[in-house]
Amino acid sequence: MDKMNLRRRILNTRSGLDEKVLRESSAAIREHLLEQPWVQMAGLVACYWSIGSEPSTHGLVFALWKHGTTVMLPVLQPDHDLDWAVYDGPDSLAPGPYGIMEPVDTRRGVDAIRTAALVIVPALAVDASTGVRLGRGGGSYDRALARVGPNVPTVALLHEGELIEDIPTESHDQRVAFGALPTGIIRLRQM
Repeated sequence: MDKMNLRRRILNTRSGLDEKVLRESSAAIREHLLEQPWVQMAGLVACYWSIGSEPSTHGLVFALWKHGTTVMLPVLQPDHDLDWAVYDGPDSLAPGPYGIMEPVDTRRGVDAIRTAALVIVPALAVDASTGVRLGRGGGSYDRALARVGPNVPTVALLHEGELIEDIPTESHDQRVAFGALPTGIIRLRQM
């Protein structure tokens, strides 16, 4: 199956998830992540503010922030690259392009992700064999992930059934080290 049809199929499945399933799945993912020592010890985390039927990151971002972790969220640039700014509580966000909430703090630049000790990214699916991440097709996160060091944990948040085999791969596609699902954290490749 090509990427466009795979994206369409996954988005269609996600649109059928009810609010209770979304809430429970997101809470389970959050708890699994917060139990990991490498999450607890990360002083600077690059994450994202989820939208729609994505596994919710709102509680995760808030929990990390309350724990004292510095959390950077992306700021979409006109060229679809990602700049980064610090989350400083619920009142530090404002709608950006496409209505996605972004931090209003000082922009740190596209290379700020290089300083993160943990990177959490959205994905529609991840290849269980290779760790290749399927995004929405804009390339923003592939560019951002290409800047991340080889020993930094990278995690894609997924619903059950989104860890699959044989995702079509192109040369620019980036891999993640872990998939976070409601049932647990899956290591996909060595860092």
